[in-house]
Amino acid sequence: MNVHHLELFYYVAKYEGITAAVRKMPYGIQQPAVSGQILQLEKDLGVKLFNRRPFALTTEGERLYDFAYPFFSRLDEVEEQLKGEQSRHLRIAASATVLRNHLPDLLSELREGMPGMRLTLLEAEPSDVPALILAQKVDIAVTVLHGRLAEGLRHCEFVRIPLALHLPSQERARSLAGVLEDDVWEKGKVGRLPLIGLPPHELLSKMLQAEFDSRQIDWPVTVEVSSLDTVKDYVARGFGAGIGVAVPAEKPPSGIRSLVLADFAPMVVGALWQGQLKPVAEEFLTLAKARAKVLRQGKD
Repeated sequence: MNVHHLELFYYVAKYEGITAAVRKMPYGIQQPAVSGQILQLEKDLGVKLFNRRPFALTTEGERLYDFAYPFFSRLDEVEEQLKGEQSRHLRIAASATVLRNHLPDLLSELREGMPGMRLTLLEAEPSDVPALILAQKVDIAVTVLHGRLAEGLRHCEFVRIPLALHLPSQERARSLAGVLEDDVWEKGKVGRLPLIGLPPHELLSKMLQAEFDSRQIDWPVTVEVSSLDTVKDYVARGFGAGIGVAVPAEKPPSGIRSLVLADFAPMVVGALWQGQLKPVAEEFLTLAKARAKVLRQGKD
């Protein structure tokens, strides 16, 4: 049995005739096409389903209509239920720092205006975000925007965050030059303190080393840790200097001084998504833009 033919029969039986069904069906189709497909359904089943003039279902037609009615009569209801659930489900990818420090207040504000909102929060590195979006695993991401975007992705810049060098509070240097010394083996400079940083595949590490290379600074990470918070912890304990970012309005923890590397390329943070955002994601983006504006004003 062809399911589309069964659907056409459902509407013909519901509206008691082919002409009435064609006028009231939720999609366009010509009357001859409906007649032909109903005839094919009757042929496939080997029974007559209704009398044409006056319209009346046969016994077999009534049995088939009773079978089809529970399914087709609830399609609109099921569609609305599914759309409603999906429209209230927001899936966000972001780094652990963003998820922990920046999204809770924003999502609380969003939830106030959208009761019943469902959230899925996924911790992800910037390098993994594009694939998650293209695979439709998340609706939107708050991430570092770097390099050329994959085709089909859209973005919105929130804030540019300068790179920073964290130093133990007892360190006297007041600039990057103060923690460098001449390389006795080659032309250029080297760091006079151990450098604490993230693994080399991390975007921040790549950005900083690219800036070092362009300035002929040979200063590799010798204390590798897994997070920027851990970098600060080890700097405060005197293990060396640490790489990081100067987040606007965020004061360094006790035991640390931060040098803003203003002439280095900043880290650009923003939103990344694909296609048309659902309403809950649109509202999230609007609130995030507003909060980013406040953050930038605090920076200025």
